Amino acid sequence: MTSHPALPPDVATLGDHERHARRVLDDATWAYLFGAAADELTFARNIDAWRALELLPRVLKPLAGGHTRIELLGRTLAHPILVAPMAHQRLAHPDGEHATALAAAALGAGLVFSTQASVPLDEIAARFLPEPGRGPLWFQLYLQPDRGFTAELVQRAEAAGFEALVLTVDAPVQGARDSERRSGFRLPAGIGAVNLTGLRQPPPRTLAAGQSALFDDLLTHAPAWDDVAWLRSITRLPVLIKGVLHPDDARQAVACGASGLIVSNHGGRTLDTAITTANALPRIAQAVQGDLPLLVDGGIRRGTDVLKAIGLGASAVLVGRPVLHGLATSGATGVAHVLRLLRDELEIAMALTGCRTLAEASTALAPPPR
Repeated sequence: MTSHPALPPDVATLGDHERHARRVLDDATWAYLFGAAADELTFARNIDAWRALELLPRVLKPLAGGHTRIELLGRTLAHPILVAPMAHQRLAHPDGEHATALAAAALGAGLVFSTQASVPLDEIAARFLPEPGRGPLWFQLYLQPDRGFTAELVQRAEAAGFEALVLTVDAPVQGARDSERRSGFRLPAGIGAVNLTGLRQPPPRTLAAGQSALFDDLLTHAPAWDDVAWLRSITRLPVLIKGVLHPDDARQAVACGASGLIVSNHGGRTLDTAITTANALPRIAQAVQGDLPLLVDGGIRRGTDVLKAIGLGASAVLVGRPVLHGLATSGATGVAHVLRLLRDELEIAMALTGCRTLAEASTALAPPPR
């Protein structure tokens, strides 16, 4: 791995990491890694929705012995913070996913590794799994049109030691990411989705007059609920479904035997003006009634946001863009600092709202104004 520069002296928050990352990345790379769909309203509103929720401080409560531990899929985790799946992390730093995995493991954070990562999946597993006190290691999966290739990819993840599959279902098509198109971004030589090497895309169909290249070609290969059942049939790993925002879809996921749900709008990168995850989460929690664990991503920027998410019904949160900001700022050191800040801020927020454990997080939320 390359050397990791020390943190700049003025970095004290996740926002500071973002400011420094903007200085070191060119415009096109920034647009790809951090841009969002269309007018980027959902991206901004994700952040604002967490900020708008108020916490209700409590005083003089006994807090000694408190902790941030949670139970998730049969494991005890030191805290409820996981790294979200993100593609091509070597764009942010030469060490890419290697640095992220090293930092996440050292900080006890779970890691969700992207199908479109820029390093081999077995290398990450070998770096992450031996670390004492590590969080869970999950493999994020996009179902490919070639079922045979998908099955082989799942087998590779199992053999490497990944502990769950995270099936992303909210991007059957790419969002209209205007800033990325405007920048003219192209992946540089030497960076690509190495774990998809050998995948053959189906040839385009010949369309009749009036047919749509989207609906009559591309979407004919899009996954459906039957594919979830097929995926569960070929793996011994638990399958979580990422990208659920509608209560009916949550109930369908329960019926399909999903092991968990991730409430996500893809960080605002697919459908602009989609509901924010902070607003979707309590509706999903009400729909599933505790039948399976819920996680949430999108707009988490403070430890107070983590506490609010747990209070609304999540078991844990996933953090994406801030991890890449830290990675760009100073490699593994920056990622570790981002994760440490979130955990420290979470503990402070718990103490000031009278929560000894995260089981009490719902009491930290102030009632909405009448």
